[in-house]
Amino acid sequence: MLLRLLIWTPFVTLFHSLCFMLDYLVFPRLWQQQVNRPVFIIGHARSGTTLMHRLMSADGDKFSYFLYWEMFFPSLLQKKLIRLLGRLDERCLRGRLKARLVRWDDETFGPYRHMHNMSLWNAEEDCFAMQAAFASQQWSLEIPMMDIVDFFHIDEMSKRRGRWLRHYRELVKRQLLLNGGDKIHLSKNPVMSGWVESLIATFPDARFVVMIRDPADCIPSCLKLVETNWRSKGWPKEACQESLDALTEISFEHFSHPWEVLSRHTEVDRLFIDYRLLTATPKKAVVNAYAALGLSMEDSYDCWLQDQSEREKAHHSKFEYSLGEFRISGEEIYARLEDFYIKYEWSAPGAEITE
Repeated sequence: MLLRLLIWTPFVTLFHSLCFMLDYLVFPRLWQQQVNRPVFIIGHARSGTTLMHRLMSADGDKFSYFLYWEMFFPSLLQKKLIRLLGRLDERCLRGRLKARLVRWDDETFGPYRHMHNMSLWNAEEDCFAMQAAFASQQWSLEIPMMDIVDFFHIDEMSKRRGRWLRHYRELVKRQLLLNGGDKIHLSKNPVMSGWVESLIATFPDARFVVMIRDPADCIPSCLKLVETNWRSKGWPKEACQESLDALTEISFEHFSHPWEVLSRHTEVDRLFIDYRLLTATPKKAVVNAYAALGLSMEDSYDCWLQDQSEREKAHHSKFEYSLGEFRISGEEIYARLEDFYIKYEWSAPGAEITE
């Protein structure tokens, strides 16, 4: 990790910076590219943000979004060259290179897909694309230093947020141009629950879908997922504890911060969606989101959504975790988020949970 931070990361960052500069020379349309009325899906991790993003991103004629492999290549020039290599592989090598990538993808992400369905070709959190600028929560997943390296409280970072959000806007512009230039950017990032004020300042016409789930379910689920990720990289349990404590505190803010900011910005289109609605009737949740955000729905997507909705209702992941594994109690969760428990009529927190 030290070698990566001291040698590899600076070299890669320099390469990405050079490609970023070349983008405006090679693709002059980038100067005029606009980001109009983007949609941000936020909320606590494990609250249905991934499912909501996957369902909405299937409306490919309307939305533009980042695929996971595209996170590693933030420059438009890089993405264009890789797509060209993909076409050459298909025509000249009959897809042999992609077949190897698929095998690597299954070997790397397959063991963890019961917790989070990840693949190079899945739509993913576009904050990961900011890793090249060292402004991504990916570093928090690599190293258990969430008590020191903070990518959540962007709204409180007056000096950094302008620079980081300008870079993020540049990433979105490139992705939009890659996908035709006339689509709506669709973002899914739980960490952006702490960026709401900054996003509104950067994208004044932004729209928000905020996923809401019983904290006693999603907080320990998130803690377990992140701890498992750290342990898989060789970090001992004791090295993770301070970061787990920091993440626990941030978890409470995942609920309160978006609510407080959007309450002040009544002009912003938004919808809060209960996780129970999403899992029980996925189509209804998406239809409600389209209506609240002023989006139209084509007949072809409506039909796909109906079929996919039935599949999602029949799907059940296997991910076990316990509230008792972490230094937080159901009583504390209820006391600190009592207003949400009353509003959404959640039951008092339990202990053992299986997803």
